[in-house]
Formats: sequence, structure tokens, C-alpha cells
Amino acid sequence: MGVGRESRSTSIACFNLNRIGSRMSAASQAVARTALVAMYRTGSHRLLAPITRGLGAILMLHSVSPAPQPAFAPNGGLRVTPEFLDRTIRLVRSEGYDTVSLDEAHRRLSAPNTPKPFVSFTLDDGYRDNLEHAYPVFQRHNVPFCIYVPTSFADGHADLWWTKLEMALAAGRTLRHELNGLTRVLQCSNVAQQYRAWDAIYWNLRTLDEQAMRAAVQGLCDQAGVDTGGLAAREIMTWDEVTALARDPLCTIGAHTVNHTAVAKLPEAQAREEMLRSKIGLEERLGRPVRHFSYPYGSEADAGPRDFALASGLGFATAVTTRKGLLFPEHREHMTALPRLSLNGKVQDERMLAVLLGGAPFALRNRFRRVSAA
Repeated sequence: MGVGRESRSTSIACFNLNRIGSRMSAASQAVARTALVAMYRTGSHRLLAPITRGLGAILMLHSVSPAPQPAFAPNGGLRVTPEFLDRTIRLVRSEGYDTVSLDEAHRRLSAPNTPKPFVSFTLDDGYRDNLEHAYPVFQRHNVPFCIYVPTSFADGHADLWWTKLEMALAAGRTLRHELNGLTRVLQCSNVAQQYRAWDAIYWNLRTLDEQAMRAAVQGLCDQAGVDTGGLAAREIMTWDEVTALARDPLCTIGAHTVNHTAVAKLPEAQAREEMLRSKIGLEERLGRPVRHFSYPYGSEADAGPRDFALASGLGFATAVTTRKGLLFPEHREHMTALPRLSLNGKVQDERMLAVLLGGAPFALRNRFRRVSAA
């Protein structure tokens, strides 16, 4: 099938709209939303679905909260409302998907034939609102879900540096940030300036090793006079809360390293240690095997073939990335490098999710390749 220049650029915009931390402009996001909604209204997303939606999808969430988003919310993509989660569950079922646990997803991916498409729900980091607001929704619909927990977070040592960075810029001070010998002055007195400051430094920070990145963010918090001391206790579940939630058969607890570290940035032995210690720590706390893993950050720069092999060697049945895509039979050869589809808090529209679940934007963007190159 031929794809014209306009159609292809629209498909790429649709795909990137679903990207956490995207650098898309507001205008580009508006174009992508319009294109996705138009596909939904015409039903065109269903035309290619028989060949593009594959076996199903693993959906990715982080925070689930009814709290309104502030004007400056660069991490807003990480948080959806319980109402949107409820609508999402209703949508995937109305579109004919089974909602299954990761164990069942693994079984179906491993089977030669999977007659009905499926969706698995996953949540990263162990936010307390997963217990307070997401869990009641999953309970109400009898939907299985998995929460990936960094063990140091449950220990009370979560460094939510992305939230701390948002807090530092939102404080409204003029800040100075030094990187590679250059000092950048960040004006943050209004929302527009705060977003410009975020765009100016976020991706630069992500190029640093984990320790340097976190130290830089803490330095900005100190300049801004922001007290982040109680952040982890407010936002993250304790071990008691994790183990209580894990008693429900609907809930699977997966590993997410010890310190929420991008494993690809670590030497191999240290990456393996982060993954292994998180698995063992969870198993000791829960008294059961931990079979599933999520790579922190999870992009191509944060987890690669070496890390996929490590996860397999450590006995994980599945491991998920944040690479965007759906599941196909070919993924049975890549069980520790699975893509996910993000429920983006900035785009809480189930019509767009329906189009993405149909797979056409991914197929066009990937030129109909089902498995992205490692």
C-alpha cells in the first residue's frame, strides 16, 4: 500500500503523540489529536486492524489520581484520572479485547494460536495512588494488573528526580544550571518560562549518568528553596501497602530495579546486580516468584540487547520497555524486550487510544515491520 507524504507525516505525529516526555510542539500535538479523532470518527482505524493490531497490547501507566493538573505540569503525561482508566477498560472490552494478567499474556504470546486479542495493564514505580485510586477501578471491573516496584522506593528511599525538577522550576525563582562547563540562566517566573526552562534542560539531564543527574536536580531544588524531604513518603507505597495489595489475585508485582536506574548506562555487572537484587528483594517480601520486569525509563538509550539478555538469564518470563507498539507472534522470540502503549495523561481520550490499539499509526510509522530493531 502506497503512503503519501502527508499521510506518512500524520501517522508519525499520531505515533509520537503517545510518547512520554515528547518534544512535540503544541501545534504538532493538536495536528496529531485531530488526525486520530478523524480516524476514529470515520472508522478507518478498523480497516487495517485485522493485519495491524496483532495479538494485543501491554498498556503502560504510572500515576492514577483525580487531582487536577496544575498549569505547569511537564510530568502530566505520567498521570491519568481514575475516570479515564475506567473509560479505558470499558473501551478495550467493547473493542473485543480480553483483559489478562502478564502471566496469561506470556502464555498467549508463547502459544501458536491466540484467537482473541488481549490487553494487559501495567503501572510503573509503585505510586501510592495506584492503591488508593487505580486499584478500586481494577477491582470494580475484575481486571488483572501489574505494578513494577523499585525495591528502594518501597524502602522509603525513592528519588523522584523528575518530580523534584518540576517542583524546582515551579517555585518561580531564577535558577542557574551548569552542564559541560556552560552555565544556563533559567527564568521561571511564569508558566511559559517554566516550560521553556524544562525543555532547555530535561533532555540534557537525561544524557548524564544517574548520580550526576540526580545531584544536578537536587542542586536546582536547593537554589529554589524547595523542600523535597517528604516527597517519597507522600507519593510511594510502603512495603506494607505493596504486600497487602499483592494478596489480591488480580495484582501482580513486578521488578523495576533497586534504584530506578537506567540499566544501559551501567556496567554489565552492576546492571545485572540492580535487576537481580530487585527480583530477590521482592521475592523475599512477597514469598512468591517474581516473573516480570520493567526497565526504568525503558527507551532505546536506557535498555538494549545486553539488558534484554540479562533479564532472560535472570529468569524473567517477560520484560517491558517504553518503546511504543503492539504485540505480534514475532515477539515470542523477544519476551524480554516487549513494547507498550502508554496511557498519556495529556491525551486522555479513549477515541485516540482505540485508533492506536488498531495499530495503523504504528504500522505506517514502522513501514509495517512488526518488531522494531533492537
